[in-house]
Amino acid sequence: RPRVGSRAQGRSAILEKFGGAAKGPAPHLRRSGGAATVKTMLLEWCRARTRGYPVSAGGAAGASGGGSRDGLTPLSAQNVDVQNFSGSWGSGLAFCALLHSFFPDAFDFATLEPNARRDNFALAFATAEERAGCAPLLEVEDMVRLPVPDAKCVYTYVQELYRCLVAKGLVKTKKS
Repeated sequence: RPRVGSRAQGRSAILEKFGGAAKGPAPHLRRSGGAATVKTMLLEWCRARTRGYPVSAGGAAGASGGGSRDGLTPLSAQNVDVQNFSGSWGSGLAFCALLHSFFPDAFDFATLEPNARRDNFALAFATAEERAGCAPLLEVEDMVRLPVPDAKCVYTYVQELYRCLVAKGLVKTKKS
C-alpha cells in the first residue's frame, strides 16, 4: 500500500477506502439536528459503551484534554475517558474498550497497556474486522505516526463500526 505524506492526503486515502459509506452520517443516527447532532450522539454512544473501562496501573488511557505530560494522556485518568474524536483515542484503549464492550471474549482488556499504542490499535482494528466485519479504514502505522489522531479519521472509522454493529444486530436502534 502506498504511504501518504500529509494529513490531507491521509484523510483523502481513508475516505477513498471508505467508498460510498462516507457520504453521510450513520443511517440509524440521523436526527433533525443535522451532522453536528449525529456526531454528538455517536460520541455519547462511545462514552456510554466505554464508561468504567479501567486503565492499567502502567499509565492512563486516551486524553480528555489538558493536564497531560505527553499531550496524550491526562495524569489523573483512572478509566477510559472519551471526550472527543481525536486525543481520546490516542492510546488505542478507547477503540479496544469499545470493541471489548461488544466482544468481551475477543481479548483480555485488563492486560492492555496505554503505552503499547501500536499493539492496542492492531488488536482493536483486527477485532473490528474479524468480529464486526468493519472495513480496515485506518492503518496502525498512520495512527502511531501522529501523536494525536485525526478527528475526522477517527469519527469516520467509529461511524463505520457503528454501521457494522447495527447490521449484525448488536446495536439496537429505533428502526430495529
